[in-house]
Amino acid sequence: MKMQQFLQFLTQQLTHWRRQYKGLRRKGKLMRSPKSKSHRRELLRTILKNVILFLSKTNDKSCRRKQETALKLKAKLVKTKRSIYKVCLDWVHEQRFLVILAIAILSLTGILGQKLYNQTQLKVGHPAPQTIIAPYTTSIEDRKETEAERKAVSKSSLQVLMLDPRMNEQINENLQKFLDDSNEIRLVAGAFPFFDPVVLSISTQRYLRSCSDSEWQALLLAIENSKNQQKKGTGRSAISSRPSSIAPNQERQPHKTPTPQKTRVDFSQNTDFTQAVAELKSYRLTTSEKNLSLLIAQISRTRKRYTQATAKLLQLETIPPEAVYEESLLLDLSDVEWEKTQRGIHQSAERILAQGIAQGLPKNILQDAVSLQLQSFVPESAEPLAKNLLVAVLKPNLQEDEEKTRENAKKAAAGVSPVMVKFRNGEVIVKKGVQITAWDFDVLEHYHLVHREVKWQELVKLGGVIAIAISIFVWVERHIDYELRQRDRLLVLLLTLSVPGLVPMGLPYTTWSALGLLLGSFYGPTLGLTVVGLLLPILLLLPIFGISLDMSKAALLAGAGGAILGSYVAQRLRSREELALLGVAIALTQGSIYLVVKILIGQAFASTWYIVLREAGFFALSGLGWSVVALGLSPYLEKVFDLVTPIRLAELANPNRPLLKRLATETPGTFQHTLFVATLAEAAAKELGCNVELVRAGALYHDLGKMHDPLGFIENQMGGPNKHDTEIKDPWKSAEIIKKHVTEGLVMSRKHLLPTAIQAFIPEHQGTMLIAYFHHQAQQMAQSDPSLTVDDADFRYDGPIPQSRETGIVMLADSCEAALRSLQASTSAKHQGEKRSLKDVSPEQALAMLNNILRAKWQDNQLVDSGLKREEMSQIAQIFVDVWQQFHHKRIAYPKLKASGTARNS
Repeated sequence: MKMQQFLQFLTQQLTHWRRQYKGLRRKGKLMRSPKSKSHRRELLRTILKNVILFLSKTNDKSCRRKQETALKLKAKLVKTKRSIYKVCLDWVHEQRFLVILAIAILSLTGILGQKLYNQTQLKVGHPAPQTIIAPYTTSIEDRKETEAERKAVSKSSLQVLMLDPRMNEQINENLQKFLDDSNEIRLVAGAFPFFDPVVLSISTQRYLRSCSDSEWQALLLAIENSKNQQKKGTGRSAISSRPSSIAPNQERQPHKTPTPQKTRVDFSQNTDFTQAVAELKSYRLTTSEKNLSLLIAQISRTRKRYTQATAKLLQLETIPPEAVYEESLLLDLSDVEWEKTQRGIHQSAERILAQGIAQGLPKNILQDAVSLQLQSFVPESAEPLAKNLLVAVLKPNLQEDEEKTRENAKKAAAGVSPVMVKFRNGEVIVKKGVQITAWDFDVLEHYHLVHREVKWQELVKLGGVIAIAISIFVWVERHIDYELRQRDRLLVLLLTLSVPGLVPMGLPYTTWSALGLLLGSFYGPTLGLTVVGLLLPILLLLPIFGISLDMSKAALLAGAGGAILGSYVAQRLRSREELALLGVAIALTQGSIYLVVKILIGQAFASTWYIVLREAGFFALSGLGWSVVALGLSPYLEKVFDLVTPIRLAELANPNRPLLKRLATETPGTFQHTLFVATLAEAAAKELGCNVELVRAGALYHDLGKMHDPLGFIENQMGGPNKHDTEIKDPWKSAEIIKKHVTEGLVMSRKHLLPTAIQAFIPEHQGTMLIAYFHHQAQQMAQSDPSLTVDDADFRYDGPIPQSRETGIVMLADSCEAALRSLQASTSAKHQGEKRSLKDVSPEQALAMLNNILRAKWQDNQLVDSGLKREEMSQIAQIFVDVWQQFHHKRIAYPKLKASGTARNS
């Protein structure tokens, strides 16, 4: 084979070379010359190159063939694999119900029994089955001791303190109050010194204000006697007969002899007394008697004011803290000293507060600190008063900075090295029969000697219980009106898994409220109550299988109560606002149930009653929170899983939806027809117990495809020429136009993402009915032209026939609407005609006509899959006639009026 290919190739090359040779000879390039040899060499080289190229090509061809065979084998394998995959996928698709059931059992068992996967044979508190020794030498961390040391270090770590501005403000307010009280008392006492310190020293003025009345009387007498002695010029002492004080401007009687009185106290030993007398005497020598009298009167007034101030001070000292003014020198300080003292007190307080006063500071330390600060700012004589005042006012103004203290504690704990315990090879960890402690278990865990295993027996038992629960769910599903799709079962499974799925995370506030609200809204109360009623016992029975839940039974009952309320009420609501109010009701229900359960078991009356109230509040908030989450997820779940809820159907039936607005604008006649069909179908659905919202929404969209050619349908021609009679004149083409409104409607509905349940009304409302008008035209044309053949399939809709009661009702309403409208039109024509004797169509006649139409649909087998019964046909016809009568009520025949009278009355 290779030789033949080589010979063929060589023949082709020789032919090619011969042609080249002849061409070169014609051009004179092959003459005998020195270059001819070089040409021959080039020719030989060319031949050799071509031979080598041929051989390489043959090798490449063999390689390519091998590759092609390998690819063919791979393709065969891929085909066989694809066929296997296809068979598997086809089987899964056919048995998808069983597959979803298996997934449900496995997933629920896996999530609920997640604690059974990694169970240990050795457990804390159980006796060791045998003596276990260390297989090798290692050091193991004693976590308990390490944690204890770290806690101790954390507790002993220094607190980080910060100034409390509110306490500083309060201290300054109290300090200012004390100073204001002191200023008020000093204002009552008057200015000090009250006289020139050059004449009367500060100490003398202080003494004159505060001395007793007997001392003051003795001092006045001494001055009076010295005055008399000066006048007589004798050294004899005389006792004045004047009263206790000499008031200015009073008449003196110096020559009167005083009457004998009681023995007076001698104050001559009192230094302050003698100094005061001496200074007054010397002042008398340097001034007139009048000035002396004025001075004595001023001293008397000052003494009186001082007495009032002292009384007020004593009254103030009875109010705690009385130690502030006790034995103080408030009134003895001069005005200059007092001003300096106030400034010093403020400055000292600011410094002390800026440094901070810690809680529990001993009082003596605070007093020493105050004394040290006052030395620089307060006169020495005012230090006791300022010290008492500040000690009484100052309070601890440092509070703990919890965040920084916590950080310090963490840093201190992190610096503690782990406590390591060394185990040598062959050392006994735990002896046979000895109870295993937590430390022993940690050591065994480190050596991987705890022998972890999966509790298959318990998992199988749990799976059996879950299988029984799912069987009950399937039985309930088969006995409800709503038929679940596989995607619906998958959604129910996902929502159910959300409740136990959060339990392993330690979150007791699971999705009970969201589960009940969504299931009730999507699938009705029966299915929602079934899921909640089956899930709750399974969760309560988990401890029997050795699985401990991280949530109490009260929490389970509270959550289930909220879910039951949501499942029972959700589908009855018709707006998002009502669902939001339902979320509030679920929250209150969960909180109330939790509180009632705790009261029944007696925990609400214990010392931790406030914890119970707090947990009840948290359960109420969690119910509200998960309800809000459910409301937010509801539109997305409706889109993803192709669900129709009453709220979504009400939204789709809104005439402001884009498709319905287009239908009303582009095909007004079809829109009016649609509204009448929706009214008829809604009334029938209500009487027969069907989904009224679905029927109304489906009826509004059933003729959506007529927008592709509005004038192809008589209701949109508005009395104009019929294009089928004027332009088309072909019943086959006309039938195609009529049938196309179904296919175009499906395209538009899918483009605008209408739910499948709404899309089903578009083809099913026509079923496989015959387009009778154009079919009759075709038969007439076939009679006149034998070459034409009429196939009924060309004039029938593609179907399918109605698959639900709702689509069947819309088919009947659509068929009867045209007949009822024709009756109404004919009756109106009779009213407007000249012959008034013609009678209106009676309800009996209308009912007979509708029964004939419905009987024809039944006999045409259009309703065999709808679920409607034969005896319901007459009931539906009667309902349609009742609705038609409401629209076609009689009116009063108004009399004709003359033109002038009409104009006058208008």
